[in-house]
Amino acid sequence: MKKDFIFSSIDNLKGVGPQLSKYLKKKRIDKIKDVILNLPYSETDRSRIYKLKDLEIGKIQTVKIQVKKLNFPRIRNLPNRIYCEDETGKIEIVYFNSREGYLRKLFPINDFVIVSGKINYFNKKYQITNPDYVTSLENQDYVAKNIPKYNLTKGINEKKYRYISEQVISNLPKIDDWLEEGFIKKNKLINWNESIIKLHTSKDGKNNQSKSFRRIVFDELCANFLTLSESRKRVKINKSPKIFTNKNSEIIKKNLPFNLTNDQEKVLNEINQDLLSNKRMFRIIQGDVGSGKTIVSLLSILNVIKSGYQCALMSPTEILAKQHYILIKKIFKNENFDIEFLTGKTEYKLRKVILTNLLTGKIKLLIGTHALFQKKINFNKLGLVVIDEQHKFGVKQRSDLAKKGGQECDVLLMSATPIPRTMMMSLYGDMDISKITEKPAKRRKIITLSKPEKKINELWPFIKKQILNNNQVFWVCPLIEESTFLDYSSAKKKFEIINKKFPNKVGLIHGALKSEEKDKILKKFLLKKISILVTTTVIEVGIDFPNANLIVIENANKFGLAQLHQLRGRVGRGEEQGTCILLFKDGLSKNAIKRIKVLKDSNDGFFIAEEDLKLRGFGDLIGFQQSGIKNFRFADPVIHEDLFELADKYVQDLKKTINQKKFSFLLKLFDRAEIINTIEN
Repeated sequence: MKKDFIFSSIDNLKGVGPQLSKYLKKKRIDKIKDVILNLPYSETDRSRIYKLKDLEIGKIQTVKIQVKKLNFPRIRNLPNRIYCEDETGKIEIVYFNSREGYLRKLFPINDFVIVSGKINYFNKKYQITNPDYVTSLENQDYVAKNIPKYNLTKGINEKKYRYISEQVISNLPKIDDWLEEGFIKKNKLINWNESIIKLHTSKDGKNNQSKSFRRIVFDELCANFLTLSESRKRVKINKSPKIFTNKNSEIIKKNLPFNLTNDQEKVLNEINQDLLSNKRMFRIIQGDVGSGKTIVSLLSILNVIKSGYQCALMSPTEILAKQHYILIKKIFKNENFDIEFLTGKTEYKLRKVILTNLLTGKIKLLIGTHALFQKKINFNKLGLVVIDEQHKFGVKQRSDLAKKGGQECDVLLMSATPIPRTMMMSLYGDMDISKITEKPAKRRKIITLSKPEKKINELWPFIKKQILNNNQVFWVCPLIEESTFLDYSSAKKKFEIINKKFPNKVGLIHGALKSEEKDKILKKFLLKKISILVTTTVIEVGIDFPNANLIVIENANKFGLAQLHQLRGRVGRGEEQGTCILLFKDGLSKNAIKRIKVLKDSNDGFFIAEEDLKLRGFGDLIGFQQSGIKNFRFADPVIHEDLFELADKYVQDLKKTINQKKFSFLLKLFDRAEIINTIEN
């Protein structure tokens, strides 16, 4: 019963009526546990009792004053005033919309009271309007202290929320700790109850390296790793090994116009071992832009098809899926099996034929967008699913995906988004991870240059030369349209400027375009009908234009390092030299200068991702928060790297079967129990 209090509704607390409950729920405070996990971000110092002569206008201060007179005007909308003083001066306490009886009770004539609030000055008099606290001298200690400050919303003031928080903390039940006492002492943590009390009643809640804060970080990480561990158990179920030889893939390898790198060979071998094992494969290939992940996945697909199974390859966009389809038809031109292409735009008649041939097993490889996983699409014997550029999947989505093909289906994900190691642990702990860091031998290092925007006119002759040499150009802007608030370049305005200089050779795409229009322009660029593509960051991931060898990125200082590296990876994908030009405004911050230097010095996406994390911090990493990857409330991969390692080891050392009873409170506290229940069902 004692734990039930923590997971009960906020409505059960004294003083929380329907209106206050509504305001709290706007702050996502639905249950008492949400109050426990809503830590103060600062504190208000009300500890010193000031004399009236020492008051400072605009500051929150506390005074001890004697009530001299109460004034309640009978004219509507005029404020009520309480005239008070001490031995050094006078002050007015002003109230709007307050009842006379309430104020008479609060301010007895000739009594001393403690008042705390923001100091104003009006008509040569000090004032406090609608003070935060008014209390008798007997309750001075409740007000005259440092009071925790929480992120609040309209309708909830500090006093109201403090009452709620203190009610929860004072009624906090004694929880049996799931960590052993020896482990807690050895790793300089403290027990759960003590940590929660300190986080709300001391400065520990603001200090992310305090023992109590580190304890809640460790708990959050354990909940995350336990969830991933449970997901891994559900996904890595028994299956029949796929018996095959490498004969066909070896023939393809020999006919390729290049040799696989050592990393590609190593990852291909890891995939083959998974396919041969009696446990289902659930692996992600993480490879830097241009590292050759696709060819590794295609060789794996061939091995599975030759073993009598069907395969599916899914890409996030139609144009990328089409590129894969064209490449695969070319590589597998001598193979005797059917390959088809399916998207949401496929005509009904053709779609019907594809679905029939898929069900009978005639089609061995289906390539397309997310349309491949609609309910009506059924395979005869699906053996392998390959998903490209799906770095935004959460635990539940990956689990759902693994169920699609049934028990016999292996799953391979690919991501060209290098992610720092601590984040990889917390994101993909339920998967096996393969890395390709080595670039193909013929792939040249992209030359990265920086230039102030005021010298932009120096670029036009260089761009003209690129076009004459049959090269294509990306021009990236951070905004779609001009902004009166942000001094960033807009794609639409830049398109107009460049189109005047290079008439009929420029296209424009951005996120606000309909997908049909976007694909139409990208197709024109792919077919070299236009030479320059002005764009926002929609071209960041996946699209391969081998003829594009120059990218210009405006306001480069406004992008994260990892995002700049992804954008840079759109050029130099053939054998020609790729060039990236970073344009920036004057007055760069120290961090912006460091980011540009790192990018100019390195082409290693994994190194760049680590540096980006250090320079920008976890909360500022572009792309992660938006995609749902930033799923921690307290843990930070930079600040708490040692706790990531410790929590990972702790979970790894547990028995294969999670003691659900022992950890149920922890998983429920961080909303992970629901995920595990979903996975189990």
